[in-house]
Amino acid sequence: MKKIHYIFIALACSLFTACMDGDWDEPSYDNGAPFGNNELTEDGLTTIAELKTQFKSVIDGGSYAQITNDVKIKATVTGNDLGGNIYKQLFVEDATGAICIAINQSGLNGFMAEGQEILISLKDLYIGGYGRMAQIGTPYNNNGRMQIGRMAQYVWANHFKVVNPKAELITPQPVDFNTVKDSIDANAGKLVVLKGVTFANANGKKRLVDGVQAGGNYYNQSISGMSNVVVRTSSYADFAAMVMPYDTINKKPIPCDIVGIAGRFNNDWQILIRKTSDISLTK
Repeated sequence: MKKIHYIFIALACSLFTACMDGDWDEPSYDNGAPFGNNELTEDGLTTIAELKTQFKSVIDGGSYAQITNDVKIKATVTGNDLGGNIYKQLFVEDATGAICIAINQSGLNGFMAEGQEILISLKDLYIGGYGRMAQIGTPYNNNGRMQIGRMAQYVWANHFKVVNPKAELITPQPVDFNTVKDSIDANAGKLVVLKGVTFANANGKKRLVDGVQAGGNYYNQSISGMSNVVVRTSSYADFAAMVMPYDTINKKPIPCDIVGIAGRFNNDWQILIRKTSDISLTK
């Protein structure tokens, strides 16, 4: 019996060692990522700016159109559903602009991390606008009105490819909001940082989701001195209960830097914070 017992221990130790050495259940990526469509190639590339210019009338008009040309965009993921504030959407950006990708799937951050470069085949997908925010997806019936909405999970799986699954992710760097705020058509959807700003309604008690509900499960908080800018937060966001920065001793809001996706609704900016660390006190 002792001999059998020792053999079992030796076998268990060898299996444990193999796991620790990375020889067991470790993804290879030799043939591409284990998700998406690895057959896609980079021919027929266009830019996000060119795409938005081509379909400007449907984006501005709140309608949609099918993309019939065999074109693709190559872009970096700058926003996903990691913090619960962006729901069933990705925001991607190239050197020319940014756009929203609507997908009827949760947990997108599990394989679409911030900084991941992806190739998107646009042929047969649809592009449109909701509040003039450019979006790629498929049509849906919104109380009798057809609008651009989320594409099915299996549709998305066939239309994207991870460009280099072995590459180390590079953290996307936000642009200074002050440099882009006057050009909403060109810059909506970009990752931005608002530097040294204060929340207009901060009082040491109010949270990001206090106040009047502003559509769906979202609440808007105004930024002091900015008439057409709000920070938009879902009551389901991980940071929904965060108290807006306030100096209780000197009785005034504390300046902070706010990083987020610069969404839009018509001519108003809606900043979507992605995670708790997107708000930091100004040093």
